[in-house]
Amino acid sequence: MNPLPRRRFLGVAATFAAAAALDPKFLFAKQSPPPQAKRRTLKKAVGLGMVGEGATVLEKFQLLRDLGFDGVEIDRPDATPLAEFKAAQEKTGLKIHGVVDSVHWSQPLNSPDAAVRAKGVEGLKAALSDAAELGSVSVLLVPAVVNEQMPYGEAWRRSQAALKEVLPVAQRLKVKIAIENVWNNFLLSPLEAARYVDDLGSEWAAFHFDIGNVVTYGWPEQWIRLLGPRIVKLHVKDYSRKKGDEQGRWKGFEVELGEGDAGYPAVMKALDETGYSTAPDGNWATAEVNGGDRKRLKQVAEQMDRLFAM
Repeated sequence: MNPLPRRRFLGVAATFAAAAALDPKFLFAKQSPPPQAKRRTLKKAVGLGMVGEGATVLEKFQLLRDLGFDGVEIDRPDATPLAEFKAAQEKTGLKIHGVVDSVHWSQPLNSPDAAVRAKGVEGLKAALSDAAELGSVSVLLVPAVVNEQMPYGEAWRRSQAALKEVLPVAQRLKVKIAIENVWNNFLLSPLEAARYVDDLGSEWAAFHFDIGNVVTYGWPEQWIRLLGPRIVKLHVKDYSRKKGDEQGRWKGFEVELGEGDAGYPAVMKALDETGYSTAPDGNWATAEVNGGDRKRLKQVAEQMDRLFAM
């Protein structure tokens, strides 16, 4: 090691001497340890449609519980009696943390047909009611579908009007309406998504952020930071840009968790920074990937654990 140049040595020594003169304890003070990183508390779930083993709702719930999952998402309205879900939840302890509106694609809130919009509103209200009865936190909603017949501006105006009609119901039931980013040609940037939620003017309007869905036109960690506390739920999946470019857009999703371009180290850092991943009571992260039997679901659980440890 080269010796410290004399001029630099004298400068350093003078600095320490001055500090010690002001406070004699300076030279003996203990260095403050770096702040400890908060423990991650994410709760692991899947969509019920991913469970390809088990003849009954109860058997499917028990399988997920055995594999270490904490919860599940279900679609409502649905033909399966609500009582069956309630019984399975009570017997297994597996939490139905979220409900997915099952009519938002077929009866979009921005349909040019007023009768279709009205059915969409009633479907959302039914989903909220079922969610409240199950003790769920939120209802996932695709708020609008934009295409040649249903233009962007009308999608914003009509869906906002419909949601403002339904939000008092959400408030009464204490269930949040969670807007999801999907491939519906709507809410294509995080700033726009944040504004959409804010314009609804209610604490019962939130965002259900899908990590994999934005990879084709953005970076998930940027969305997470800009949406911040608006995020009430996460969908966990990955996407390969290369596969999507070479084999077709939808093929990009055919990649295992952590092996695509979602950039999970950066995603986890952003979730830590916003506090989503370290909330004291734990927030939900639900896999939305190809499911299957016990072996496949065990693989998904292990992949999620690896991502959450990054």
